[in-house]
Amino acid sequence: MLIFNSCWVIFTFVFSALAIRQLPDFASDVLGIQQIQQYGNATLEKRDDVPAGYTAPPYYPTPKGGWVASWTDSYAKAAEVVANMTLAEKVNLTSGTGLLMGPCSGNTGSALRFGIPNLCLQDSALGVATTDNNTAFPAGITTGATFNKALMYARGYALGQEARGKGVNIQLGPTIGPIGRKPRGGRNWEGFGADPVLQGFGGSGTIKGMQANGVIATVKHFIGNEQEMYRMDIIPHGLMKAISSNIDDRTLHELYAWPFMDAIKAGVGAVMTSYNDVNGSASSQNSKMINGILKDEFGFQGLVMTDWLAQIGGVSSALAGLDMSMPGDGSIPLLGLAYWSYDLSTSVLNGTVPLERLNDMVTRIVATWYQLGQDQDYPLPNFSSNTADPTGPCYPAALLSPTCVTNQYVNVQADHANVARNVSREGITLLKNDNATLPLTTSASLKVFGSDAQNNPDGINACNQRSCDTGILGMGWGSGTANYPYLDAPIDALKRKAANVTYYSSDTFPSGLTAATGDIAIVFINSDSGENQYTVENNHGDRDGSGLVSWHNGDTLVQAAAAKYATVIVVVHTVGPIVVEPWIDLPSVKSVVFAHLPGQEAGDSLTDILFGDYSPSGHLPYSIPVAESDYPSSVGIVGFEVTQVQDTSRRVSTSTTNKTSPRYAFGHGLSYTTFSKSSIALTSVTPLSSLPPARAAKGSTPVYSSAIPPASEVAWPTGFNKIWRYLYPYLDDPASISSSTPFTYPTGYQTTPQPDPPSGGDQGGNPALWDIMYNLTVTVTNTGSVAGKDTVMLFLQHPSDSPYDTPIIQLRDFEKTDTLAPKGSETLTLSVKRRDLSVWDTVLQNWVVPVSESEPFVFWVGNSSANLTLACESLSGACSSGRTPPVV
Repeated sequence: MLIFNSCWVIFTFVFSALAIRQLPDFASDVLGIQQIQQYGNATLEKRDDVPAGYTAPPYYPTPKGGWVASWTDSYAKAAEVVANMTLAEKVNLTSGTGLLMGPCSGNTGSALRFGIPNLCLQDSALGVATTDNNTAFPAGITTGATFNKALMYARGYALGQEARGKGVNIQLGPTIGPIGRKPRGGRNWEGFGADPVLQGFGGSGTIKGMQANGVIATVKHFIGNEQEMYRMDIIPHGLMKAISSNIDDRTLHELYAWPFMDAIKAGVGAVMTSYNDVNGSASSQNSKMINGILKDEFGFQGLVMTDWLAQIGGVSSALAGLDMSMPGDGSIPLLGLAYWSYDLSTSVLNGTVPLERLNDMVTRIVATWYQLGQDQDYPLPNFSSNTADPTGPCYPAALLSPTCVTNQYVNVQADHANVARNVSREGITLLKNDNATLPLTTSASLKVFGSDAQNNPDGINACNQRSCDTGILGMGWGSGTANYPYLDAPIDALKRKAANVTYYSSDTFPSGLTAATGDIAIVFINSDSGENQYTVENNHGDRDGSGLVSWHNGDTLVQAAAAKYATVIVVVHTVGPIVVEPWIDLPSVKSVVFAHLPGQEAGDSLTDILFGDYSPSGHLPYSIPVAESDYPSSVGIVGFEVTQVQDTSRRVSTSTTNKTSPRYAFGHGLSYTTFSKSSIALTSVTPLSSLPPARAAKGSTPVYSSAIPPASEVAWPTGFNKIWRYLYPYLDDPASISSSTPFTYPTGYQTTPQPDPPSGGDQGGNPALWDIMYNLTVTVTNTGSVAGKDTVMLFLQHPSDSPYDTPIIQLRDFEKTDTLAPKGSETLTLSVKRRDLSVWDTVLQNWVVPVSESEPFVFWVGNSSANLTLACESLSGACSSGRTPPVV
């Protein structure tokens, strides 16, 4: 028997290693290989202690769901089901079945007696990942650049339609964390921009669109996931701890958690925790973040899941408020081992995990299922993340798997190419346009340079999860991607549009090339990033190798073209800001276009702008510095841990420091036409008070029997056909489980409910935080000669005598006009809510409006943080133009 067991263990590890080699999207992260490589030959060190003042105090027990009025009916339905579930059925829904143990990225167990199937969880935030006949939408960063709330919703709605059409129950998006605090951060492009308010509007609009189709949206990553390097523990846990994002209480509320409040207010069904620690405590078992902030203060009613393989403990994560483990495996996948599944059954039977905690977990999951109407004719998955073949193993990680239909090739695209093209086009941002070089004429002699103008010669989906920078950069890399059904390359669109196009595909300027009079050079450059499981051109997810510069010698290519041609247009596809100083002031560089990450519609959306079919209306969702060193030192990619302080000297909430003006400010974007703003008016809607009204008490929550269920409920059913490595809730000898062994609970653990936080009271916190305090109206008129859209942004300046340090100005709202014909006008209304005026008081643990009797709030209006042309004051209600703005 010993020999057999030893051989079995060896075989298991060998098989696992071979399987992991087929999983580049998980393997190196899971085993810490990537991180060990990043440390090079350095000795692995113990992570530094968390600095004083940065704490994750215990917060127990987990607040129960069901007390928010808008979820009452769903919780009532869920409670009726859960009350009649066996222990096995309850555990089944909280735990994934294991990596590669089902058709989707993640798969839960089922409760078929109640009509609840294995729930399908699937990436990504820009399309249904690793499937076919889908749409590869523009990335979040491109969507943010539109500053168009209607398009944010429309893209979300189309994403939801496609997810539902594929049978996805829980879509793993949108991404609103990271918020872009670190410009080199690898996954910034998945979100909507480097500002919490822009992220909040982008995330909430996307959620509403997705969930209008019955799909459960998942907002991620909660919280502080601002860089990819060192994001995970090295296995075995403790060899090297994941990076700790150390965030003080005020910064957490005003910056990192801000967009999550918007998401919860929008009714999001699921929240995903991050890989990193927060203040020294792992995010998946951080009771302060999950129990205290998310579920109690923010009133979140849905389910909380781990990121994939981020769970590092069983009982500890359950007590901290985790509801679902994904994909179900323990620290090392593909061994059939888990922190939950069968082990959760044990923990409930022996009393270490209270039955009421398990009941709340599964009630939250089932209530969310009802809340989104998935009990009504919701489709089952009709695709496989594991293979493109029509049939194959149902459970690829199993040694012997039954065969099933894996892909039905359901086309879910509908008219979504139009949505994708609209978002891509409207996100395109014109940074510079000297001498009205753009738009071009179709008869112009165009010389096009750079590999970024063409498709990858090896195929548009040649690199797994887009983990190479070859050809047009339509999205970054990692799990936030989707397969391209097609990719409309810029060079193909240019050739369709113009009669005289010559293309040089090399990233090295051709030697001996001469320019003819009238030639116009269009130079394509890019900058890429992604998720940490891949290293691309010495960048470990973050742009730690390249920095904020264009890849493939893009600066040199632009300089060479500018030395030969009198007119140069630079087109940039990028995941975030790049430094443009090496060429931006060259006399020949007339126009610069940031096309961001356009997805499948990269070609026509660009030529729509270049040739003037549409006037550009995108705006930068971040600032572009003169030098990378202009950003605060705290934004650098670091190892071990990072302290995330809120630098109140910053010009804008996530921009450069007050001492340095950026090359291009947050919100910058030019048009082919001109606009005027007039008839500005400020209206007080709700009287100001320093503190919001007292919150209401929580409503009732489901109540269940407290009796430990019979152990027989998790015994293997008679004649059950086990699938090897599939994670089940069943135990071989459940009757032997006892509570005789004492369990050491986390420090501060208690079962008595915490007092209701004063800042809570509903989804998104105290309902009064969402009260409109002021409305500001402004009329926008197209004073130019071509049709176009304009964006109006509202920035807040706090009273000069406020006792709280704040950024000089902060974005608080924005609106975009419809297309205005020349001389056409539209009146826009922008709103300021109580939360917008508030700061987080760490002593009162509440949102406080710093009301002053002598100094006003000033509401600045313009189309970028550096172009604020109108201002209104709260005390007098007076509005004026020509006033010197606080940021220039």
